[in-house]
Parts: sequence; C-alpha cells; structure tokens
Amino acid sequence: MAIATIDRAPTAVPTELARGRGGGGPASKRTVVAYGFWIFILSDIIMFSGLFAAYAVLSGNTAGGPTGAELFNLRNVFIETMCLLFSSYTCGLGALSAERRQPGRFLIFAAFTFVLGAAFLVIESTEFAGMVAKGAGPSRSAFLSAFFTLVGTHGVHVTGGLIFLVYMMAQVVAKGLRPHVLRRLLCFSLFWHALDIVWVGVFTLVYLMGAR
Repeated sequence: MAIATIDRAPTAVPTELARGRGGGGPASKRTVVAYGFWIFILSDIIMFSGLFAAYAVLSGNTAGGPTGAELFNLRNVFIETMCLLFSSYTCGLGALSAERRQPGRFLIFAAFTFVLGAAFLVIESTEFAGMVAKGAGPSRSAFLSAFFTLVGTHGVHVTGGLIFLVYMMAQVVAKGLRPHVLRRLLCFSLFWHALDIVWVGVFTLVYLMGAR
C-alpha cells in the first residue's frame, strides 16, 4: 500500500516575532535603557523614603530652637513649587518635540526648563541662607538637621538634573536627534518628572504640615 506524503511549506515567522516584539525575542534597546533607568529612579526614591521617615521622626525635636512655623515662608515655597511644576510641563513639551524630530522647538522648551529649574534653586538657596543667618543652621537641632538633609538632597538632584539638561542640549546641537540621543532624552525626562514627584512629598510633609 502506497502511503501518500504531503509536503508542507515551512511556517513563516510573523514579522513581530522576527523583530522580537511579541514572542519572547530581545526587547528594543530603548526599552532596555528605560527599564534600567527606572530601576535607578526607584532606588533613588527608596533613599528619599528613608529621608522622609527620618524627618517625620525628628521634626518635633527642635531643642528649644525655631520651629517650621517660625521659619517657613509659604509664599516663597509656593513660587518654588510653581517653578518646578511648570518646568515639568516644559520638559514634557520638549520631549514631544524631540520625538517629532523638531530640534529647534526642543531647544526652546529645554531652555525654559533650565530657567525654571534654576529659579527654583535660587529661591531655595536664598531660603537656606536666610535660615542660617538667623542661627537656624543644620547643627541647631535634630529637626533642622533632618530638614536640611532632605530638602538639600532634593536640591542637589535638581542641580544634577540641570547639568544633565545642558549636556543633552549640547548633544542635540552637535549630533541632532539620533536614536541614542533620544534614549538619553527619555532618561532625562524620567529623572526630571521623578524630582517633581519627590517635591510634592516635600511640599506636603515638610512645608504645609510644618507651617501649621
């Protein structure tokens, strides 16, 4: 008895699988970079969580020195907050411009982001200098030590973010919006928005609750 055989054509691999986007293939480099940077941001947030916890414990230990209600100027803090929130908005517009391959618009929004971030730092530095001039430096009490450590660490991060932003603006001018430049811009955008989230916690826990 003859047994009939059927030749089967090899099954075509779907394009999505061949490119590693649907069947366990390697993720794109953009995805890997963003994922790795998220891990960095989460580790940073864990550090800030520890600083928030220390401040919450020590905020009442003034050692007879000034309290937050006596030191904090909510008007200046509100201006600081608006500067940082608007800088997050301009940062988002800059990221959209970069994705649309509009380097000129990106540089304009990046400049606005830098100016707003710098204004935030100037106001914060003025606040710190005024407190130290009144004898309310970080060594005055446990409350002030925790305050300067928490708020100062956030300020250092904002300073680093501004340096990062200047570097990225130079990259765009020198190289254009190439894929590796866009990946770095994505990392900067994630970092800057994370700083806004942390500041919302600082504004609420330190300033609003401390000024009561």
